[in-house]
Amino acid sequence: MKLTDLIRLIVLSMIWGGSFLFMRIAAPEFGPMALIFVRIFGAALLLGPILLIGGFGKTFVKRLPHFLVLGVLASSLPFSLLAYSTLSLEAGFTSLLNATTPIFTAIIGVLWYQSKFTRIQYLGLLIGLLGVAVLSWDRLSFKEGGDGWAIIAALLASAAYGLGGNFTRHKMQDLPPRIVAAGSTVAGSLLMLPLGLLTWPHTNPSPKAWICAVTLAILCTAIAYLLFFKIISSASAMATSTVTFLIPVSAILWGYLALGETLSLQIIIGTAISFLGTALVIELLGKPVEKADANQSART
Repeated sequence: MKLTDLIRLIVLSMIWGGSFLFMRIAAPEFGPMALIFVRIFGAALLLGPILLIGGFGKTFVKRLPHFLVLGVLASSLPFSLLAYSTLSLEAGFTSLLNATTPIFTAIIGVLWYQSKFTRIQYLGLLIGLLGVAVLSWDRLSFKEGGDGWAIIAALLASAAYGLGGNFTRHKMQDLPPRIVAAGSTVAGSLLMLPLGLLTWPHTNPSPKAWICAVTLAILCTAIAYLLFFKIISSASAMATSTVTFLIPVSAILWGYLALGETLSLQIIIGTAISFLGTALVIELLGKPVEKADANQSART
């Protein structure tokens, strides 16, 4: 991975780490669907003009099915699932579950795009799943008041991101990153419009919640997506998904500073196991990063 891409990844991780904090604060007042509607619609207002200024309006219409698919996989579906998760899960814990994205990206690459797994990668997959089990074993209750469904939702969001990363790499590679970001966001906002209006809260959210929602739209979606798709255009989908290694660090920091969230020994152990497995799956261990990334790019 190039140094410039690494710097972008670090910046992106800080931004998206903060998004878990903002969702944790705003989701209880807006509700998951309404909050994500504000997030994506606000980002679409900022990114949408790029399609017209760049003369890509016809391209957007012609390839609308692709943009709609990406709008679901990269924004509306995972954002909504994560917002639902933050209703009951801590911001840092939710981000740790979301760090399974590279594993799902790798699995989808094998099943859909004929990428090949080595024995070490299969071992990494098992270790990564063990880490998730350690993280959530005493919280995976589906009874009233349990966190089971919130945990499942966070993992499904990771799977959606994995699909979206692979889809972008294989179906949208010919388009400039800013067009992919703008088109998918506009398409995602169209999909979220009816859901957002139907679930809009009866009581107007507080100014604090609105600030968080607007920040999610401008910083954590519009600006972050420009960074995200720029990285995908020059690196592999799997390499880009490693941003989820860095996100929990900033999410846990934001959660500690703003919400007083803390880490338990169980979470630390589960995270270490999960990260070890993920590092094996994406081939970060045992070979230089540059070589691993080049090989993965060739496969994808």
